[in-house]
Amino acid sequence: MTHPERSPPIESKVLAATLAHWCQEKKAEKIRAYAVGERLGVADYFLLVTGLNKSHVRALQNELHVRAKPLGLKHHRVEGSNLHWWVVMDFDDVVVHQLQPEARDYYDLDRLYTDCKELDWEAVALPVDVSAAEA
Repeated sequence: MTHPERSPPIESKVLAATLAHWCQEKKAEKIRAYAVGERLGVADYFLLVTGLNKSHVRALQNELHVRAKPLGLKHHRVEGSNLHWWVVMDFDDVVVHQLQPEARDYYDLDRLYTDCKELDWEAVALPVDVSAAEA
């Protein structure tokens, strides 16, 4: 999905893979990237990750924010950061859902996107500047 008001610094598939890798480095679990562009039209990918608890979800949110900023990757206002039960970060082409295990089980978002193709984010080649970005 291309937004005419901005030129994305990286392709949406690479962005999804980059965010997934950053979450993995921060020990997130059950990382899944669903190609939702054709089905929903609001983003190209939904990234679902599980944080072990409130503090872990907060750390994941902070990691993405801090590592994305110097690369010019901006997100909209973060939703759910008051409780860190289910945090949503919207990077336009990629929306990241960071959930505690109980929230992931309760809302079962993975079931909603079973008909969407899953991105093999671990197989996506990342540009050196993106993969080397540190918090």
